[in-house]
Amino acid sequence: MSSPQTNLRQAKFTISAPDIRHLPSDGGVEVAFAGRSNAGKSSALNTLTHQKSLARTSKTPGRTQLINIFEVSEGRRLVDLPGYGFAKVPMAMKEKWQKALGEYLEKRDSLKGLVVLMDIRHPLKDLDLDLIHWAADSDLPILVLLTKSDKLSQGKASTQVLSVKKALASLNADLKVQAFSSLKKTGLEQANNIICQWFNEHDLTDTDANAEE
Repeated sequence: MSSPQTNLRQAKFTISAPDIRHLPSDGGVEVAFAGRSNAGKSSALNTLTHQKSLARTSKTPGRTQLINIFEVSEGRRLVDLPGYGFAKVPMAMKEKWQKALGEYLEKRDSLKGLVVLMDIRHPLKDLDLDLIHWAADSDLPILVLLTKSDKLSQGKASTQVLSVKKALASLNADLKVQAFSSLKKTGLEQANNIICQWFNEHDLTDTDANAEE
């Protein structure tokens, strides 16, 4: 269950932006979602918010080309970042997406938690590791969701979770790893609780004051 302060079901789309200069003012608390273009990021967002079409899903990976903002409550936002690594698009367009992704991660002060989504059958690709290492170095809490866990037996899914945890243990970061399935709602409650906890740990008045300094 969500805490009284935050309920992800209340998320509403507010804006799509090509870069950070077109985003809302850099105050409040944001939890960002990032992953390869075929990781099921939009489906996970829809599942977590209990909404069928909050984030646009497509059978063609790579449709998230902009930074999409969803407001959960005043000053609390979910951020859907451009997918990386898979989409069959021109290199110039792919580089533009990557620039928007990098700028957001490096310069957005209101970013307080990062959800990294990976297909449970193909985790820890180079770009995934780069992102996770960056977040760990930045002391940002990380939730790794191994998506599409319904594609594996429960035993194999558990083995993959343990393998990823072991591979990332040396980072000594605030990092959690869990299996997730948008289809079967596996891991939904756990992920919801972690994300809501991130939101609720930050006093919005203090955060806004810091942004104005």
